[in-house]
Amino acid sequence: MRFDSIWRVAVVATSLVSSVNAYWLGDIAHRGNAPFTPAGYPVFRNVRDYGARGDGVTDDTAAINAAINAGNPCNQGCTSTTMTPALVYFPAGTYLISKSIFPAYFTQLVGDASSPPTLKATANFAGFGLIDGNPYYTQNLNWKAVNVFFRQVRNFVIDTTNIPPGTAATGMHWPTSQATSLQNIVFNMPTASNVVHVGLFIEEGSGGFMTDLTFNGGATGASIGNQQYTMRNLKFNNCKTAIIQLWDWGWTYAGLSINNCGVGIDITAGGNGKVETGSVTVFDSSFTNVPVGIKTAWTTSSTPATAGSLVLENIALNNVPVAVQGPSGTLLSGSGGAVTITAWGNGHSYTPTGPREFSGAVSPNARPGVLLGADGRYYTRSKPQYENLPASSFVSVRAAGARGDGATDDTAALQSAIDSAVGQGKVVFIDYGLYRVTRTIRIPPGAKVVGESYPVILSSGGFFNDINNPQPVVQVGAASGQQGYVELSDFVVSTQNAQAGATLIQWNLATGGTPSGMWDVHVRIGGFTGTQQQVAQCPKTPSNSAVNPNCIVAFMAMHVTRGASGLYMENVWLWTADHDIDDAANTQITLYSGRGLYIESTQGTFWLWGTGSEHHVLYQYQLAGTQNIFMGQIQTETPYYQPSPTALVPFPPVASLNDPDFSASCAGVAGNCAAAWGLRVINSKNILVYGAGLYSFFSNYSTTCSTFDAGQTCQARITSIEGPGSSNVNIYNLNTIGARSMLNRDGAQIAWYNDNVNVFPSCVAVYKSG
Repeated sequence: MRFDSIWRVAVVATSLVSSVNAYWLGDIAHRGNAPFTPAGYPVFRNVRDYGARGDGVTDDTAAINAAINAGNPCNQGCTSTTMTPALVYFPAGTYLISKSIFPAYFTQLVGDASSPPTLKATANFAGFGLIDGNPYYTQNLNWKAVNVFFRQVRNFVIDTTNIPPGTAATGMHWPTSQATSLQNIVFNMPTASNVVHVGLFIEEGSGGFMTDLTFNGGATGASIGNQQYTMRNLKFNNCKTAIIQLWDWGWTYAGLSINNCGVGIDITAGGNGKVETGSVTVFDSSFTNVPVGIKTAWTTSSTPATAGSLVLENIALNNVPVAVQGPSGTLLSGSGGAVTITAWGNGHSYTPTGPREFSGAVSPNARPGVLLGADGRYYTRSKPQYENLPASSFVSVRAAGARGDGATDDTAALQSAIDSAVGQGKVVFIDYGLYRVTRTIRIPPGAKVVGESYPVILSSGGFFNDINNPQPVVQVGAASGQQGYVELSDFVVSTQNAQAGATLIQWNLATGGTPSGMWDVHVRIGGFTGTQQQVAQCPKTPSNSAVNPNCIVAFMAMHVTRGASGLYMENVWLWTADHDIDDAANTQITLYSGRGLYIESTQGTFWLWGTGSEHHVLYQYQLAGTQNIFMGQIQTETPYYQPSPTALVPFPPVASLNDPDFSASCAGVAGNCAAAWGLRVINSKNILVYGAGLYSFFSNYSTTCSTFDAGQTCQARITSIEGPGSSNVNIYNLNTIGARSMLNRDGAQIAWYNDNVNVFPSCVAVYKSG
């Protein structure tokens, strides 16, 4: 081919790319640096660069999977890794596929947010899901579902309508766990009477968060089972059954819109003799033209005793004759017209004492107006994707001189990029990398920060290693109560080596009006390459209570200070690693992080949608002197090594932080008392929890303590409400594992584990403090 012909082809190709890359993510320069991969490893991949056409005619399967597998990421046979991140981008178009797409571990699939691309199956499609997020290459899932973290899929239309309705087909297979998300996805399926298609299928895992999903047609919109989940803003249109709950411990649904479906939610799995669904919380939702809203296997004699616990609040029905149907008939009538279920449930209640088995109306939570949107529901806001901004509105931190290699001190370059972007009214783009910082990174009012495939801000050095003088790694707002607004999304904050004084995120900002937001921002302490807090440095030492000072790795995960207010958090995981993600055997490790999420804001006004906090020494969530907090399906785990050592070490209690003093509070308490609280509420009001999974699986690295046969002896207590100022502290579907006492009030036991036996946890459907 002559040179001028090559040039013309290049011009045409460039024109095509620019015409389809209307979204800034496809237009900006990508400089992501994965420092532990060979030179040239592509963090960002545009599927068009690997041969995908997106014309709706060409079979793009091989090209898409080639884009995913470029650079040899963690796929078939790989346990897990953080070393091969990838963001696989799909410009607008229709991508015809004949086999499954297999996203690798630590990989994001992202479509054009301004014009979501379609993945359309061929008529002879073969595979378990157009997107198969965890394949069965053998009889087992490729990845252990409870260890699949840090992945996203967003902005797609998944279309199975070419596949004959009577042929089994699944839109998406997604057995994953924490720090994963699905957002802005439409599932289109046939609506024929013989259809057997399923939109979303999940059978295992420990999730997780999803939002803004729409299911059209099909036999089942979502067929799902997992330990716990928060799902928000899901629409189901013309499905035979909108949701089949295969199993769970706790599940929170908000903003469901179920329309013209035969059944809304089916929680009958296992039947009356062995109910498989632990608990379900549904609120701020609507059912329209649905003959049966919810089908349940629960009765007063079903087993386990509290399985099938159900709480409904603010549910609008329109032409729903049966709201809740049990095995023997109607438990709650609906209406041929419009009616609202104010609050109703079944299970065990403590209001504030119990247990009382109930099936019927309950008093709805008294919702503070400051937590509600204009529609009277709890305020929600999806992660901003900046689809209306051009590429010129983004400032790359790598272009500003940051290296992201995990070794260079990037403090000055990172701070300069943030300050420059805010000064210009632009968005900070953190190209993938590990950005080592030796001083606090300050995020001022007006900042908007978005990461590429979970880049890491990694604290290091003596500045962060004084347990008596803690310092923030990332500080939002210069001083507590500073006024302003910020948006943060898609990055990780972590520590390197010993960091006994590191507070990973300090939130000082006070925001009025539209709340500030954190979406898919995670604290990940240790257990991955670059931290020097892995198996080699911090191996587990069962029955050895000596503390390795080199493994004291954080003072606190996140601190919301007294003057702060107006923060919306969605899919935020504050995790101290229990195992080494980059070890082929996922070997357990011992790390010491003092505190999880501490909120002491006097004004409050916080929304926590789908958050988790795990493996911190003193507590996972602590709320002190605060108010007006919504929490949707919080999830915690106690450190695996406790009580060897107990929570008395290595962090002495700090009175000014309202730290628990176990040496005093454990006097006279039998069993393993000096263990981390899952949730501790001190002199706080209007704390409204819509689902909680507070888990203690281990004692000295042994799981023999966490069953009913063993007596749930991992720890003595796990939830505490304290002080005369605590009022309107209400919890729906409190699920605990491994704790003898499920809930204490001012030191006195309220709920006992064996009074509330569920599928694996113990469950209290309704607790109201009074």
